[in-house]
Amino acid sequence: MDNMGRAAVLPLAFADHLANARRRSPHTVRAYQATAERLLAFLGSHWGGRVARGDLSRITAADLRAFLAHRRGEELSNASAARELSAVRAFLDWAGVEPPRLRGPRVKAGVPRPVAPADVLALAEEVSEDAREPWIAARDWAVLMLLYGAGLRIGEALALPAGILPLGETIRVLGKRGKTRIVPLLPQVARAVEAYAAEQPWRLEREAPLFRGARGGVLSPAVVRRSVRAARARLDLGDRVTPHALRHSFATHLLGRGADLRQLQELLGHASLSSTQVYTAVDAAHLLDVYRNAHPRA
Repeated sequence: MDNMGRAAVLPLAFADHLANARRRSPHTVRAYQATAERLLAFLGSHWGGRVARGDLSRITAADLRAFLAHRRGEELSNASAARELSAVRAFLDWAGVEPPRLRGPRVKAGVPRPVAPADVLALAEEVSEDAREPWIAARDWAVLMLLYGAGLRIGEALALPAGILPLGETIRVLGKRGKTRIVPLLPQVARAVEAYAAEQPWRLEREAPLFRGARGGVLSPAVVRRSVRAARARLDLGDRVTPHALRHSFATHLLGRGADLRQLQELLGHASLSSTQVYTAVDAAHLLDVYRNAHPRA
């Protein structure tokens, strides 16, 4: 077996462990296997030779910093770099090596602002990857996509009945004070919900809740919030990244793309326009940040 073939053995064994022993989703298995392959390739170049399993005990915090710097040179966001570090730790732990202590990259705290799309996806991936079962991973992904991609409140998403299936281009949402509204669905959001519905093990009667807990009961908002808290801590995204922040991001991104306040009020289900107007100030703060970054002397 050549060096390249030997180098592929560890990531494949790691992937097999994730898929069979840990029952991780196929997406997680592919992502973590790719990280293991990148780490071994980097260390082979960094140390000047093929890296075997026993060699991993030599790895230091400086080696990991060098690896992350190399990856950041490929334009990774902070959240993506933090996820890469999380995968490296999982790989080293599987290999019987205690990962060196290393603080992950942080996202700067500041005024309230929308969560960047790349960070939303990283958060959703991290939450789903931590799920115990593939169908739970699909469920968590679908819920977070509804918050970010359709602007639903967490209670609105979890109250959706199975009767919304099969999905069309819109869904009817029951909001605060019993008011209903029609919300358009992006194809990506619809696919996420349909993928969950196809994987979940429960009988979906029309009036029953679409999203179920691990034992088949109604999924609690506390479960979603707890998963988001754990994921954002691993990604160092900061306390402001909450399920409601994803709805907030939906609103500010739409405003930035030209939606007017009346349209936004209708999509969000706000009772008064004053509730919606807060997004103009937040969007202005975000634009000011972009201006300052582009013009450091401004």
